[in-house]
Amino acid sequence: MASPYTEPSIDEYLRERLMPVEGAIPHLSGIEMYGNSIPAGTVGGDLFEYINFQQRYDIDARIRRALKLSQEFLAAIPPGEPPRNSVDDHVDWLRSRPDYKSEMETGYRDARSSDQVRIAEDLHELYNTAGVLLVDAQGHGIISAKIASTVHDTFHAFMLCELDRCGKTTLELFEGINLRLAQSVTARNALGRNEDDNAREIATMLYGEVHPYGHFRFVNFGHPPPLVFSAEDRKFTEIDKSRMVQFLALGLQIPEDHPDRKRYFSMQFRQRRANSSDVAEITLINPGDSLFLYTDGVYDGSDEEDRQELEVVMREHCLQPAKDICNALLEYAVRKDDHLRQIGEQDRIDDKTVFIIKRN
Repeated sequence: MASPYTEPSIDEYLRERLMPVEGAIPHLSGIEMYGNSIPAGTVGGDLFEYINFQQRYDIDARIRRALKLSQEFLAAIPPGEPPRNSVDDHVDWLRSRPDYKSEMETGYRDARSSDQVRIAEDLHELYNTAGVLLVDAQGHGIISAKIASTVHDTFHAFMLCELDRCGKTTLELFEGINLRLAQSVTARNALGRNEDDNAREIATMLYGEVHPYGHFRFVNFGHPPPLVFSAEDRKFTEIDKSRMVQFLALGLQIPEDHPDRKRYFSMQFRQRRANSSDVAEITLINPGDSLFLYTDGVYDGSDEEDRQELEVVMREHCLQPAKDICNALLEYAVRKDDHLRQIGEQDRIDDKTVFIIKRN
């Protein structure tokens, strides 16, 4: 007799939806990756996810659609026919203007057609690209899990738009997530909230894209920076910090040129929006080199003694698969929690996430 269905509690639901399954791990030439997360309680504010473009999206169908649109955009509207697409609609508007000239239509159609060819080419690059998303919401528990879930859902909604619009991720996606978590003056006033209420939805986020044989490009909003372990030197290598651009955590800072900047609280206005110079890059040079991504429940990125202890763990396990390296680092972090409990400092225990990208 089948067991009756039991509806999951909210913490069980959030824990399930914030944890990916191993079947989602992307496969790239010369790369092995694995991540895992341990909440401080029944559910936490850490989130990590593999972005398996080939599994999640029908890249072939998207390429076919882009190439089809590139041809449709070139074709003039048949006499008496209504607009068939956004280009026809814009051309219809152009024709209604007193300054209309036929070359205006031709130039516009050529440009929009070329955009679709570029989108098809960028979509093709996704066959050799895998995404990695790490989020650490402020605090831990159900409220933090809700904030992490908001980032997760917003990320994927924007990603659908990005692939339609550009065929790839752009920095506009992350500016949108940043604004989504920012505290809205208008909404809070409409709800009758007290202006002195300082409650915020804040999360750090690191999103990167991995390419075959260890090239990693990423953006960082307040997250601890990656560490690179050299298999040859058997230690963490120093990274030029000037190349590791980092913004404040999501929700804290609005670009000063954003049209809605006065509708949100901002610690200070950022001088500009993110651009291509804010994308950091790391390359794993030799086989066996590993990229170590983490949340501050494992390492906050500042304590030299902690870094040395993590280096010892990496040295002991660097020849093993990425999954074993990840689990060894998490076990080390859990042992530290046991020590904190023994000395009565369990309030310092936080959610823990480790993500390893290893070049084979």
